[in-house]
Amino acid sequence: MKFKVAALSVLFYTGAFAQNIQNNPGSNHGNRFEQLGTILPTPNVYRTASGAPGQAYWQNRADYDITAYLDEDKRNLKGSETVTYHNNSSDDLDYIWLQLDENQQSTLNKADYQFSSTLPKSLNDQQLKTTDLPAKDNGHGVNLEKVTDASGNPLKYTVNKTMMRIDLPKVLKKGEKFIFKIDWNYNIPNRIKMGGRGGYENFAEDGNDLYTITQWFPRMCVYSDFQGWQNHQFTGRGEFALVFGNYKVSMNVPADHIIGGTGECKNYEQVLSSEQLSRYKKSQTSAEPVEIVTLDEAKKAEKNHSKQRKTWVFEAKDVRDFAWTSSRKFVWDAMGVTIPENNNKVMAMSFYPKEAYGLYRKYSTKAIAHTIKTYSEFTIPYPYPVAQSVEASNGMEYPMICFNFGRTEKDGTYSEGTKNGMIGVIIHEVGHNFFPMIINSDERQWSWMDEGLNTFTEYLTEEKWDNKFPSKRGPAWTIVDYMKLPKDQLEPIMSNSENIIQFGPNAYSKPATGLNILRETIMGRELFDKAFKTYSKRWAFKHPEPADFFRTMEDASGEDLDWFWRGWFYGTDPVDIAIDKVTMASPDFSTVKEANETKYKVEEPLQNPFEDISKIRNKEDKTIAFEVDKDKDLQDFYYRYDRGQEKVDINKEYTLKTEGNIALDKKEQEKLKNINAYQIDFVNKGGLVMPVILEFTFEDGSKLRDKSSAQIWRHNEKKISKTFYFDKKLKSIQLDPMRETADIDTSNNFWSNDGTSSETSKFQVFKEKQNGTVRGGANGKVNPMQAAGKKN
Repeated sequence: MKFKVAALSVLFYTGAFAQNIQNNPGSNHGNRFEQLGTILPTPNVYRTASGAPGQAYWQNRADYDITAYLDEDKRNLKGSETVTYHNNSSDDLDYIWLQLDENQQSTLNKADYQFSSTLPKSLNDQQLKTTDLPAKDNGHGVNLEKVTDASGNPLKYTVNKTMMRIDLPKVLKKGEKFIFKIDWNYNIPNRIKMGGRGGYENFAEDGNDLYTITQWFPRMCVYSDFQGWQNHQFTGRGEFALVFGNYKVSMNVPADHIIGGTGECKNYEQVLSSEQLSRYKKSQTSAEPVEIVTLDEAKKAEKNHSKQRKTWVFEAKDVRDFAWTSSRKFVWDAMGVTIPENNNKVMAMSFYPKEAYGLYRKYSTKAIAHTIKTYSEFTIPYPYPVAQSVEASNGMEYPMICFNFGRTEKDGTYSEGTKNGMIGVIIHEVGHNFFPMIINSDERQWSWMDEGLNTFTEYLTEEKWDNKFPSKRGPAWTIVDYMKLPKDQLEPIMSNSENIIQFGPNAYSKPATGLNILRETIMGRELFDKAFKTYSKRWAFKHPEPADFFRTMEDASGEDLDWFWRGWFYGTDPVDIAIDKVTMASPDFSTVKEANETKYKVEEPLQNPFEDISKIRNKEDKTIAFEVDKDKDLQDFYYRYDRGQEKVDINKEYTLKTEGNIALDKKEQEKLKNINAYQIDFVNKGGLVMPVILEFTFEDGSKLRDKSSAQIWRHNEKKISKTFYFDKKLKSIQLDPMRETADIDTSNNFWSNDGTSSETSKFQVFKEKQNGTVRGGANGKVNPMQAAGKKN
């Protein structure tokens, strides 16, 4: 889903702090490169240490048969569903949980996750209302009419705000299924005024509504191996945890409405005119979008509110949800798309009111086609038969259908920002078909697993749409302002959705940026792309958790990335690496160390200075016979020396000759005289380790690049040095020249050889000695065997 970041930064302020997961906080090492260890869940038969599903992996399933009636005059939706729930777990289930998300619009049954509030400086008349105490029923939320088993027997149930528990008449065991029925209705909210993902938008100029019907039916919660029931309340923020199943949905709507929905329509012959059906068939093989419902037809329909009814029938297989849209305002265009990886034939389709015609007619369906083809390259081949984009002044995703924005001005013109924003949101929301509609993560707990991974792949897709596309999420430099914020305004990516303050940067931008840094800077494209595809393939149509992603990325690439997950996902430290000092040195050929004689003392016995308790007890134990006592051949000079049986004067000094260094001749000196050494000292001011990327510019104008992996920080996470030798003089050094590490302060990333910002020194150079030997014993002392003149 696409959020407006600025608004969220104000609305969702709850306060959170980074997790202290350091192992050795008092040290300059042993923290940032420590393995995640027990921070990740213990692997088991359901989820392996490699990040793949285990041999005993299971997931439950729910199949739905739903009928719906849209009452346009009352703006009410009435529904009836038959649910077949399959228990594939090893657990006995006494009850099951369902989601009643529409209750979030109710003043009485909402989750009631409130926010702090203060006196405003100004209000309009619609906002200024007396506070209702106690709260009054606003008429919204789910009205449950009937809950029965397959035979029509009433079932006991309990509604807890946005959740509903059904108590089963008998235990549901492994391999069994339970069939039940629910009848319900609710008043459709005005989505523009009340907010939320589903509802209606009224167009006052022509008196018509555009309906986006989402979270509209009681839906099964996920029961999983890692959590049990995921029945956390729906607050409007954290999105959805859902099970896969097959759907058959019949929607009865005014006869002049056009419907787009999850899956394939099974009765176009009954609901479309012959001309529209002919255009639809033509669009299936067309390389350009074909208008199935034309602009003229949509304008004409706006003026005539039919009192007749039509029923549209849709079916979808292996989806986790079902959403639909209905309006007489829709223009509808489509074209066929083939996914090369699996040769899947997909209908790319767009629905939009006349207010969006100038943009959507040109871009929407082609953006859908580009998205599903590009995502298929980076993840898995798109498996569904349909992909749809609906212009609804919105941004939200569901299987095979999504709701976006993109309207022109009344004169038909539009800004470049509107155009690019529309293309970006279409790519983003269509891309959600992969994350989380297929790679089905728990959005209510881990927003980043769908929003972050999807935003990253959106960035890859935008880049392949237009090399000049102004992507706002993905490039490292775009996250810098967020990373600069005070720590009390930040929280780790690994935070529950409800507890995030800066939701857009945290759940979308930071994880997307992190993945791009992994791909471009740390792992490289080949290793990253293979690992990312492996994760997508492993967890397609399954329920992955964060550890499954982290482990798979390492398992498939051979890269130890625990340091990156620890810093980027579990921490809030920013990147701020600074060039602290540059020391220059030139060769000195004049000082050569001559051979000389040096006095050494004798090495003392190497016995332990203290007889520990084990040695004492072993010596007293008459059952123990030591090998060196049993075998005389093991008793050498040092056996006797350690026991005082060999006498050596340890105070006597012995004179030994040491070899000197060999001077270079003039030719050799001439060859090396222009080499300059540069020691660059770096300081980690931000705390988050990253590769050290340098661009060297020399006095002759040439340039060189160097990159040290983040592992250079492993023995000292605060300060490091690196020395280079060049045969020409440096003019300047630029740290992170392409701004690819999200460094928050680039003012300390540059050094210039202006004669004032560095130290100079000399380093001695002499000829390498061949086959040199070291005289003397350990620690520069004469070994006792030499002093005693013995060899055994």
